[in-house]
Amino acid sequence: MPQISMQEFERLPLRVHDFLAGVPLHDVWAIDLPRTRSGITLDEFLRTASACLLTRPPLVRALLNIRFFVGRLFGWDREPAATAWETFGTRLTTADRSKSLAPAGTREGLFRVVYRFENEQLLELINRTAHAAALRALVETANAYRFYFGVYVCSVSRFTPIYMALIDPFRKLVVYPSLLRSVRAKWNKTFGTA
Repeated sequence: MPQISMQEFERLPLRVHDFLAGVPLHDVWAIDLPRTRSGITLDEFLRTASACLLTRPPLVRALLNIRFFVGRLFGWDREPAATAWETFGTRLTTADRSKSLAPAGTREGLFRVVYRFENEQLLELINRTAHAAALRALVETANAYRFYFGVYVCSVSRFTPIYMALIDPFRKLVVYPSLLRSVRAKWNKTFGTA
């Protein structure tokens, strides 16, 4: 599952580019999905495949369990006081709010929804290690669909760059490739491809 160039990603007509202007894009991944019919949207895929689009294979679950255990020991996963940070949701315009298919702040697993448009969803996580955003987007091409997964990271302390450097090998070699394979499997199951 290839990590793609930020230039390819930035050429896409996505709201996130302006919305998170100034927030560092940590990395972005993409997978091509078979085109069984035209007009499939990310929203349709999310609703049809269930909210849990990214299933966690056993190895990923094990790594996450270790991470959460260490996080509990060191208090990494507590959200800072609301006065200490500002959610990305404060950047939403009236047009963004009216276009969003899910209210800002809605919980989705460990994340909160910032917005969910027809083909683009931005989720947010804030804790003592990072203020992060995960973008999912679906783009229809001439012969397929391309699913994009982007990660944005703001530092919350001097520990953030160290933390990200420590987890990057696991994210890049195990977690994201496994999660993206699960997206492909859900797509194939949902839209009847082999």
